[in-house]
Amino acid sequence: MRCGADTGGTFTDIVTDDGRIAKVLSTPDDPSRAVSVGLSPFSAGGARPRLLAHGTTVATNALLERRGGRVALVTTAGFADVIEIARQDRPSLYDITVDRPAPLVPRELRFEVGGRLDGGGAEIDGLDPRAVPVLPSGLDAVAVCLLHADLDGCHEQVVADELAERGFDDVSCSSQVSPEFREYERTVTTAVNAYLRPRCRRYLRSLGALADEVVVMTSAGGLLAAEAAADLPVALLLSGPAGGVRAGAAAAAAAGFADAVTFDMGGTSTDVCLVRAGSPEPAAQRVASGFPIRLPAIDIHTIGAGGGSLAGLDAGGALVVGPGSAGADPGPACYGRGGTLPTVTDADLVLGRIPPGLAFGGLDTLDRAAAEAALARAGVTAEGVVAVVDAAMERAVRAVSVERGVDPAGLALVAFGGAGPLHACAVAEGSGIASVVIPPRAGVLSAVGLLCSPRQRDLVRSWPTPGDQAGMDAALGELARLARDALANGGSRDGDGDGVETGVDVTTSLDCRYAGQSHELTVSTVDHFDAEHRRRNGYSRAGTAIEVTALRARARAAAAVDIADLGPPPMARRPVEGPAVVAEADCTVWVPQGWSGRVADDGSWVLTR
Repeated sequence: MRCGADTGGTFTDIVTDDGRIAKVLSTPDDPSRAVSVGLSPFSAGGARPRLLAHGTTVATNALLERRGGRVALVTTAGFADVIEIARQDRPSLYDITVDRPAPLVPRELRFEVGGRLDGGGAEIDGLDPRAVPVLPSGLDAVAVCLLHADLDGCHEQVVADELAERGFDDVSCSSQVSPEFREYERTVTTAVNAYLRPRCRRYLRSLGALADEVVVMTSAGGLLAAEAAADLPVALLLSGPAGGVRAGAAAAAAAGFADAVTFDMGGTSTDVCLVRAGSPEPAAQRVASGFPIRLPAIDIHTIGAGGGSLAGLDAGGALVVGPGSAGADPGPACYGRGGTLPTVTDADLVLGRIPPGLAFGGLDTLDRAAAEAALARAGVTAEGVVAVVDAAMERAVRAVSVERGVDPAGLALVAFGGAGPLHACAVAEGSGIASVVIPPRAGVLSAVGLLCSPRQRDLVRSWPTPGDQAGMDAALGELARLARDALANGGSRDGDGDGVETGVDVTTSLDCRYAGQSHELTVSTVDHFDAEHRRRNGYSRAGTAIEVTALRARARAAAAVDIADLGPPPMARRPVEGPAVVAEADCTVWVPQGWSGRVADDGSWVLTR
């Protein structure tokens, strides 16, 4: 048996390779406990799954809640404050009371070292290992980020080797974590990796008892062996949502929609992503908890709006929903677990969108009277709560479509997650999208995506001479070899692979910009840059010199399970006319007045106005 397990803020979802599903309440104090509970019905006689593909929130929650390790930073002399100086932009342009998040490494734990590389990666001053500063005791991890180490990591390796000699066994080097130019972003990404690694290593290693092999989803939409993921936890900040996007893109294509927006509404948050020609839009960098993370990722836009989002009145008497959530404990008032504050799920239940008597995974029958009482105490109405949360999700959809010059009328909205199918039609209508796709097993689709995703390793290297591309093809070929070898080694850091893994596809790409620009686009070749710039920005500059700033390689092996092999959905589907409530085994679908639904060949609902 092979399984996918997605840990969310409220529920943990399990899908097996023969199409069975389970949904249990998450256990925030130890997420692996909920995974174990969810797997237990499928592990007859104590047999372990052969493979567990996991999407985890441990890295994300540790960063949001500031529950990582005690970290020191070793950097080049004169650059200890780069991590705090940051960039000139403000978190909120017109709010003078908003500050940037405090650096993960306080000033007293930042140490400088001699040695220097120039802008091309050549050594100016050597680095004497005896000059590596003495670090205090009681550290959980060390981040090493030296100037221009994205071009040559030799000095960082000297520091790491010296620290290892002194007993520091958890050292993150920027040349291994994020070897890309821009010192601030590279320093922050390396510090975040060091900050998360102690906690994530313990958690991922604890999963070893649950399956013969454990693989973990990265933000880039591919699976890594658990040991490799434990070394690079900063790559796991979109672990679960990335699985949902991959499955959502496949569902859209199967239903006949090459272009779509995936809409994943869970218990705590909503994640949306633009899909073009069947592929999720990529991002070379994203922001997590206020920190720029310079690593490949699927371009997912997240807001604090989910079924468990709390509703109430602000100081001015206006109705607000989220970003706070009731989570799994105590959960919405209707769960009967001690929650007293109203949530979106309570509002949906009161409005009749959730069938009376329905029981979610691990819960008794939902309590409508408790939901009504919670709404009344807060002085809000169910209609108001739903209207506010729908408006917030419409803004998120516009952020990945209209704001990027993409007409929503040509897209489908692929709705999944426990609450997505309840709100999909309203969000689509408000966003100008004509069709909604609700895939089979929509309530656990992220777990489906985890199980059916490929193993993948992404490598990137700065290119030292942006205006001179001599030797670039050879460098791309070498990077592709390293990516293939890393994948053959389970996705571990660049190593000397001892064999070529069969069925591995390796692609390369470039980060390019026009001379004088300060932002890049990723393209397959320089010749494609003008067209991509026109598509993304509405214009191109034919004849302007094009610079290359970074080389990329992606090695990908075929998924262990094809999504088409999971079999028919858990419940037979039929045409429907709104208004109607359709209770599936893993989610509830609300079809409003004026909407109707048909069943596509793959078993998806396709809802249209």
